[in-house]
Amino acid sequence: MKTSKELERIGGEAVRKLRENKLKHGYSFMIHSNELPSDQCYLEYLGGKIAVVTYSRDCRSFTELEELSSEEAHAIRKDLGFEPILK
Repeated sequence: MKTSKELERIGGEAVRKLRENKLKHGYSFMIHSNELPSDQCYLEYLGGKIAVVTYSRDCRSFTELEELSSEEAHAIRKDLGFEPILK
């Protein structure tokens, strides 16, 4: 049986691979955060941009509220253990 640490590591690797795949194929990557209101999240884009967005009630569209500075985006990626994906 796998320990919780092993499962956490496996899950983290899966999220990092999914993020890399989505960004490299031109899709944004959604990052949920307990620091944001429940109807908001971060969207990360290829090239390093991260924006705070709110999503519609049907969860099919987003409205950008604020683009983070490069320093803020870097801090979020660092906290999550994500490397920048520029291309």
